[in-house]
Amino acid sequence: MEKQSRFETQTEELVEARLHRRFKLDVKVSVYPRDRPVVRGDTVDISESGISALLREEVPIGEVVRLEFALPFGDVELLALVRQRSAFRYGFQFVEANSVGNIIGRTCSQLAAEQPDHSHGESNSPLGRRV
Repeated sequence: MEKQSRFETQTEELVEARLHRRFKLDVKVSVYPRDRPVVRGDTVDISESGISALLREEVPIGEVVRLEFALPFGDVELLALVRQRSAFRYGFQFVEANSVGNIIGRTCSQLAAEQPDHSHGESNSPLGRRV
């Protein structure tokens, strides 16, 4: 049996760990790290289990933060774990989305109808563009 590289193993684990499809979404987001000032940025994509964003300031990996952003079906405020960082792009996993899960789910359903294959082309959705 051929030995896999660490990169291949990590990539497979990330793909397997991703339970929900991602959808392009460009809205303002506020990140509230523990004992630090608010960090503002713009979202890149969203799924039912997390969101990614471009941030102007550093946020510690592994920290639970409060996120605030607006979706068409309502405002969202929830806790999320900072899972990863690549340059200025951060990945957040929702820790508790019970109270706003319906808002996120409805938004993802609408985006799914508007973005049949999120890996090709630009979105025609008003949700995917900054207004």
